[in-house]
Amino acid sequence: MEKRIGTITILIRDREMSHSVNQILSEHASIILCRQGLPFRDRDVAVISLVVEGTSNEVNALTGRLGRLPGLTSKAVLAS
Repeated sequence: MEKRIGTITILIRDREMSHSVNQILSEHASIILCRQGLPFRDRDVAVISLVVEGTSNEVNALTGRLGRLPGLTSKAVLAS
C-alpha cells in the first residue's frame, strides 16, 4: 500500500485524556513526522496538530484509537 502525507488535528477538551493521547501517539511514532501542541488554558481546550506519513490503514488506526477517547475530537486529511 502506498504511503501518503497528511495532517491530523486533535482537540482535547478533557485534560485527563492527555496521558492516553500521548501513549497512543508514542505507539504510532513511526508515522509522525512533526507534532505541535497548543494548550489554550483560558478556553479549556488543547490543540495538537500532526504531520504524518503512512498508509491509509496506519493513519486510520491512529485516528480510530484517538476517536474512541472521550472528551477528544480528531480529524485526518490525506493528500491523494
